[in-house]
Amino acid sequence: MKPEELRKLSVEDLAKNLKDLREELGNLSFQHRIRPLEDTSRLKKIKKEIARIETIKKQSLN
Repeated sequence: MKPEELRKLSVEDLAKNLKDLREELGNLSFQHRIRPLEDTSRLKKIKKEIARIETIKKQSLN
């Protein structure tokens, strides 16, 4: 999602997205340890999305 779209979401929706992304990151990193993934860039994209959501959450608290 783009930052503008994330800013429009409620705190609960951001928390849900964050939880889902962290689960997906855990699953993909586990699969990558067992056998290499075909698309390893997905790990980096998920990490960036998590960081984006965390930043927006902190900005909304101020």
